[in-house]
Amino acid sequence: MAHNFILIGPMGAGKSTIGRLLAKELRLPFRDSDKEIERRTGASIPLIFDVEGEQGFREREHHAIADLCQLVGVVLATGGGAVLRPENRRVLQMGGRIIYLCTSVDQQLDRTSRDRNRPLLQTANPRKVLTDLMAIRDPLYREIADVVVETDERPPRLVVGEILERLRSLPPRESRDETALS
Repeated sequence: MAHNFILIGPMGAGKSTIGRLLAKELRLPFRDSDKEIERRTGASIPLIFDVEGEQGFREREHHAIADLCQLVGVVLATGGGAVLRPENRRVLQMGGRIIYLCTSVDQQLDRTSRDRNRPLLQTANPRKVLTDLMAIRDPLYREIADVVVETDERPPRLVVGEILERLRSLPPRESRDETALS
């Protein structure tokens, strides 16, 4: 049963910023799966990667997403790699309407260049990392998305307006999520 609005997409697509604005517009609470992981562990994402590796982080991410998708009436921003596990994709699809915030590698580089909290980008060639990640993840984002919205060079409020418009035009699902759009 869908009852949430879930933002997926690569790092730097604007999931947290747009998610907060969307939540405000819909008068719903905003949740962020990465922030939930940090809250539960008391550790930053980079520290979790350092200590447990990506596999340890992905396990924590799976549990956080499964729990967050049980909530009713939230806007949820997920981490860029949340779609890698098939079980996460299933949970997300059952958890609500999925909005894929699509962005270019150039925009990702621009938005993440000074951010030290991106463990996967702490490398000599972040462009190659982002390009490789996009090749793997873009088909997975598209596979589960109800709506795909481009965010490149667009103000967040304009993106939120498009999301709301696109969500209103979707056929109803056996859910409560459309009531928030009325």
